[in-house]
Amino acid sequence: MNRMLLESSIVDSSEALEQAKEKVQVSVDWFNSILPDILKVGKSLLIALVVFFIGKKVINWLLRLVEKSLERSNVDTGITKFLISFSKVVATIVLLVTIIAILGLPTTSFVALIGSAGVTIGLALQGSLSNFAGGVLILVLKPFRVGDYIIAAGNEGTVSGIDIFYTKLLTIDNKVVVIPNGSLANSNIVNVTAEPVRRLDLIIPIEYSENIKRVKDVLFQEAMNHQLVLKEDYQIDIYVSSFEASSISLGLRMWVNTDNYWKLKCEILENIRERFAEENIFIPFNQLDVIVKRE
Repeated sequence: MNRMLLESSIVDSSEALEQAKEKVQVSVDWFNSILPDILKVGKSLLIALVVFFIGKKVINWLLRLVEKSLERSNVDTGITKFLISFSKVVATIVLLVTIIAILGLPTTSFVALIGSAGVTIGLALQGSLSNFAGGVLILVLKPFRVGDYIIAAGNEGTVSGIDIFYTKLLTIDNKVVVIPNGSLANSNIVNVTAEPVRRLDLIIPIEYSENIKRVKDVLFQEAMNHQLVLKEDYQIDIYVSSFEASSISLGLRMWVNTDNYWKLKCEILENIRERFAEENIFIPFNQLDVIVKRE
């Protein structure tokens, strides 16, 4: 009896061993069947990683080369930054499409996905696209450049940068103002420093009792004596501007290099005040006479 049980146990163990061998063989066969695909995918991933890192270095190198070329060509700083930013975006998209092709994914589907995503994003970001279009217009039409002092969109300052979507202004008290290019392109822009020469206009009030001709001579002498006033090829104009309630307003016009505008304005006003004191010429101020009657 024991012998029969032992033989039965041996038979069952042999069958179990055979089944295990069959399962192992199936697993080995399955692994061998997918091994070429795994190696292919691994090879593609490795190549994609190599292309990604090399591509990034090549893109950075090309961008530096383009930037140096634009600087040597004396291209406007704003246009240079815009072209560099735009080229980086385009080059990155090309690199991604190349990596997708290396991985064996259908690039047509990816391009279609980018197109549909672009439409969706475009509808969601209409303001940003307006800013982008405004940036392109500013860089093409050049109403101002980096370094110009402008007054626009309720702000004024020196243009410190023109990016794809925004323009940065540096105010005289060293604050940075960021203005969207869309609103900037659709607003009135006063470029204060566009021309190398500016006209300085001053209004000088004097009393009605003053001799207008004598005062005009004094103003003319002060303008002629100041070294920052441009005299060759430019005219100094002095005229009666208006009759006010308590004064006569004289206008003084002179020309100055744009960089010296504020310096001349401050200095010549101070000089005129001192000269008026020497010549006993009085600048009127508002007065109110109150007469009190007692019954």
